[in-house]
Amino acid sequence: MLALALSAGAASAAPIYWTDWTGGNQATGGGFMATGTITTASSTVTVTYTNRQGIGFYQPSGGAYYYSGGTDGPAGTSPFTSSAVDNRPPTTDIIALRYAGMQTLNFSQAIANPVFAYVSLNGNGYAFDRDFDILSFGDASDGGNACGYWGCGTSYKQVVTVGGNTEYQLLGTGEPHGALRFQGTFDTVNWRSLSNEYWNGFTLGVQETAVDFCAANPTAPGCTSSNVPEPASLALVGLALGALGWRRRDRS
Repeated sequence: MLALALSAGAASAAPIYWTDWTGGNQATGGGFMATGTITTASSTVTVTYTNRQGIGFYQPSGGAYYYSGGTDGPAGTSPFTSSAVDNRPPTTDIIALRYAGMQTLNFSQAIANPVFAYVSLNGNGYAFDRDFDILSFGDASDGGNACGYWGCGTSYKQVVTVGGNTEYQLLGTGEPHGALRFQGTFDTVNWRSLSNEYWNGFTLGVQETAVDFCAANPTAPGCTSSNVPEPASLALVGLALGALGWRRRDRS
């Protein structure tokens, strides 16, 4: 048991688990609402997307595969893969946008450092309420990742203050297809599309939930006693020591 306890702390990198969008428009009284699920190695998270302006189209199954271009893997050339993302979205699921305005993603439980894949951010931009790192984008002209479904483009981040609030803006040139990763643990992310443009689209995935992330990284920003369970390795050590104590008492 002690050997098992000592080996329990070892962990390997997990893949990105992408949202499986399902059903149709669930909004009442205008706008758009959709739900999906993210199934990780240990949990199932319900994702709810709302947009009061409405959207361009919703593709929860079938249709064109807009995440094409390049290859997957640690050394892949896909616009959506990088040293942090081994696998691009595996299905055709996408939410396509067309109107300027606010929108929200809600999660049934807190998630950690989710990855946001975007398609054809041409003539538009997204202003998020959370900081992010751009991981990859399709810009083969400089030896970078392969171009995306609609072509090549660059992406960059701009931090601005609007109405007293900090916005983290995703902007670009050409036809940006790529992936960014939000920083921290949370259960809601809001952003606004900066212009009316038909169309640009997205989906989202996670590597792990906040509970799993904080169990392995208890001192990371956003991790508190409420989302840091007892690590499995410590629990096993406790069981092992308890078993040794029981054996000693049994022999006395």
